[in-house]
Formats: sequence, structure tokens, C-alpha cells
Amino acid sequence: YFAWKERGIVILCRTSNAGGSDLQFLETGGRKLYQHVADLVATKWNAGGQCALVVGATFPAELAEVRRLVGDMPLLVPGIGAQGGDIAATVSAGRTASGTGLIINSSRAILYAGKDEDYADAARRVAQETRDAINRFRR
Repeated sequence: YFAWKERGIVILCRTSNAGGSDLQFLETGGRKLYQHVADLVATKWNAGGQCALVVGATFPAELAEVRRLVGDMPLLVPGIGAQGGDIAATVSAGRTASGTGLIINSSRAILYAGKDEDYADAARRVAQETRDAINRFRR
């Protein structure tokens, strides 16, 4: 976890890598571990609105399930871009009713967008394209 709003935490729930299923799909109390974590955070640990969850973009069905379990809690969503998560599917599965609630991260696609002199321009272009795509699907 790391600092959230200078007073809370972000908790790992469902990672975007395929190997995450080895642990996150373990059954506990008749539910998958990632579902149990989401429910615990939403019902017991987030009394002051200080929590957010990490839920990867590469598994939109699980992202939608977490959103259903946690309501409007913020979700930090890695996995679009180089990891293959689809922006439209991610936003559709994870947005709140008002079209918010997602902190979507795209690192490698932006960091490695260009080389040499065009690095900054290419990174800026990819970042803006990513932002525009996210906003297009929020509505």
C-alpha cells in the first residue's frame, strides 16, 4: 500500500498479471480472495473514506465485480497500454454511475513512446491520446 490522500491507503485487490490468479482466486469463505479483500475494505476498513483498491485493467469482468462490491470507492487501475488492458472495457467496467472513480495508470506506453529527440513530444502525444480515450468512454 502507499499513502492515499495523505491519510489513507491503497490496497492490492486484483492484479493485472495472469499469475495473480494463483493467489487472488484462492477460495476463502466460498469467495475468491480478491472478492473477499474488496468486501473487507468496503464494509470494514473504509469507515472514513480513506481507502482505495488496486484492480488491474486486463480483467474487466473482475474489475466490474469489484466495482459492484465497493460502490464509489476509488480504484487505481494499472494495465492499459503495454500490458494490454482495453481502455473502453476498463472504463465501462470500473466507472461509477457518475463516470468517475478510476485512477487509470499507463506507464510504459508513455515512457517508451519515443526515442532520442522526439521522446518528450511522443510521450506527450501518447499521454494526451490516452486521456482523450478515457474521457470518451466515461460518458
